[in-house]
Amino acid sequence: MKSYAKRLFRHFDFPLFFTYLLLILFGLVMVYSSSMVWAANRYGKPADFFFNQQLRSVFIAIPAFLFTAFLPYKLYRQKLFMIISVAVMLFLLVLVHFIGFGGEVGSQSWINLPIGSLQPSEVAKIVIILYFAGAFANKYDAGTINDINKGIMPPILLLGAAVGSIMFETDIGATFIIIMTAICVMAASGISLKTFGKLSGFVAAMLVVVGIVLYFAWDSVMTGGRIGRLTAFRAPFDYMQTSGLQIVNGYIAIGAGGVFGLGLGNSVQKMGYLPEPHTDFIMAVISEELGVFGSAIVIGGLGFLVFRALTIALRTADPHARMLASGIGALIGIQTFVNLGGLTGLIPLTGVTLPFISYGGTSIILLSLALGILMNISMFTRYEQKK
Repeated sequence: MKSYAKRLFRHFDFPLFFTYLLLILFGLVMVYSSSMVWAANRYGKPADFFFNQQLRSVFIAIPAFLFTAFLPYKLYRQKLFMIISVAVMLFLLVLVHFIGFGGEVGSQSWINLPIGSLQPSEVAKIVIILYFAGAFANKYDAGTINDINKGIMPPILLLGAAVGSIMFETDIGATFIIIMTAICVMAASGISLKTFGKLSGFVAAMLVVVGIVLYFAWDSVMTGGRIGRLTAFRAPFDYMQTSGLQIVNGYIAIGAGGVFGLGLGNSVQKMGYLPEPHTDFIMAVISEELGVFGSAIVIGGLGFLVFRALTIALRTADPHARMLASGIGALIGIQTFVNLGGLTGLIPLTGVTLPFISYGGTSIILLSLALGILMNISMFTRYEQKK
């Protein structure tokens, strides 16, 4: 194991690592800046409360990144690992409906643990990538990847169970991210266009079923808050004092920042105008305080991670590695789009956090685990090519 780690370290992907490190350290600074007033005024906590919480998560996240960076990625397609990871995911997704909290802010998505809170949907994002990549890699080797019944349906049924549970939390943002990420993994799996066409028919049928369920459960799924988000998306300035408050104040923050920003710590909108400014709307504070320059650091860093993941996926000859790298890159890219799309009004708000930047322990730890897997694929691919 020692010689294995030593051989891999010679091919350590330093640009990937330093970009990751830059993002989480930058995120720490901005969590402190954006949350200090909110922590004191809203929760009666010390100004550094959320910063300290995030710092503890970072102290777990970086070792988690290094652990998976040197753990052979081929272990993730082992049958025992896949069974255990799927069982844990499903258990957590069911458990959150009984003991979860967060419904008062729109989604019952968190479970309280002795060491902190856990968001099962974040676990599902990673497990779906690992399971889909492992399952399709095994089907690829067995020659059954284009067999609808043997190759396609088991992963699809698991995906349906996972997103169904998350939808009823109800976390629409996470549901969308998981479905789109799974599709990206499938696109990189090597299945034929003909099989994709057949699968599209199945997906269309499932959407009809979902539409029927939504029709009969409309009052429970489409709460006043969610309807408010849709109306605010269409005309935010018509609902400035209610559902459009967050979007409009986000626009004000971005406009006030301009090119150079008001200076670190000088945001006005974080003083109570933006609800929970350290979570899904942290980019508004970054834009207000650091202007275009600060926004470029975040967007450029996240864009580089996505680009690096796709480059690694194209470079590797292993279908399993290709699917893992594509899934991880897609997860970061899609979640970034959903967050920034809600902030800028391109799509309705979903409450999705900005990867590596927003406050959230579960998110930063699990994304670090995923990025460590990408690092392992990168190092192993370079080693194989050199050998």
